Amino acid sequence: MGRDFTAGDPGVVELDGSGMTLAVACARWNRVITDRLLEGFVQRATTLGVDADAIDVAWVPGAYELPLTASALARTGRYDAVVAIGAVIRGDTPHFDFVAGGVADGLMRVQLDTGVPVVFGVLTTENRRQALVRSAVRGDVVGDDKGAESADVAIEMVTVLRSINRG
Repeated sequence: MGRDFTAGDPGVVELDGSGMTLAVACARWNRVITDRLLEGFVQRATTLGVDADAIDVAWVPGAYELPLTASALARTGRYDAVVAIGAVIRGDTPHFDFVAGGVADGLMRVQLDTGVPVVFGVLTTENRRQALVRSAVRGDVVGDDKGAESADVAIEMVTVLRSINRG
């Protein structure tokens, strides 16, 4: 087997965010949810060694604005990774499908165009209850901490890409 560019043992990844600079594009729409996601992200990132002062947050009106903001942040060259945080909750109209799909496609395009990892920290749920469960900050009631998971993904992707670039 040739080179292994994982961030460590593929089964047990050791994450170290020391020296990393991260940006967050965070939607104000569904703010109760996005505040929790952001809190989980910051708690986990700082636990993994990212300095709190090395995390910049850009607030935007809603999820649909996340790709453009992520692109602007990535293109500055100041950030090792960008995390997009939002919550799109299904309603009674097809609006959900247009927003969720557009955001996912847009964020994928940003990372492919810029080479900067862009983490999809956008919840796409059927209802508010599901969003609350998935945005539970560790230590809260039982649920998933998708904000913390976004920190893990950002730090791992920066580590993997650095390893690849070092050859």
